[in-house]
Amino acid sequence: MYTLYYSPGSANMLVHLVLLECGAPCTLVRVDLDAGEQRSAAYLALNPNGVVPTLVIDGVPHGEAAALAMLLLERHPDAALAPAPGDPGRADYLQWMLCLANSQQPLFRQWFYPGDHLPAAADNIKEAARIGIEAGWSRLNAHLATHGPYLLGESFSVVDLYALMLMRWSRNMPRPATNWPHLAELATRLKSRRSWKQLCDAEGLVEWA
Repeated sequence: MYTLYYSPGSANMLVHLVLLECGAPCTLVRVDLDAGEQRSAAYLALNPNGVVPTLVIDGVPHGEAAALAMLLLERHPDAALAPAPGDPGRADYLQWMLCLANSQQPLFRQWFYPGDHLPAAADNIKEAARIGIEAGWSRLNAHLATHGPYLLGESFSVVDLYALMLMRWSRNMPRPATNWPHLAELATRLKSRRSWKQLCDAEGLVEWA
């Protein structure tokens, strides 16, 4: 049994989707970010960074969405959401997971919270983040055009779930991810999966326009 501390639509979506795809029993605990619960002493004892997600595994709390997703796949190999060690596709899997974690996802924090980085230059930071995010979508779209239909080719994987979360985050941006045709096709394909419907119901999410 796992316990996932979450806030609807936040970075916990990746971990939640992986848990659902694995069929792993999980208790959900909502963290009210607007009320500042992530800064409470009780929550900071679980996650000193004061962010979601936190996943309690065998009684021990752990953080970092990408790391948690990869760990869950090691614990649930039968889900077949990632190439196994030694598989020729393993390198691409690791490359895309770290690309999304290190390059694409951090730009969203700059877009949503530009004042956290340099208040005097918030507008410039937000514009730079937008440019970077859109450049990332262009790269992903080009990759899908030649190597799709999924990011690892013919095989659906955790990388696609990661991209789906980030695509949803872009839904209200000037150019959302679905403006790129191959990303739009991928999003439609992934949103038809049972796990996506389960996540939206559990987290109370409204489908993005």
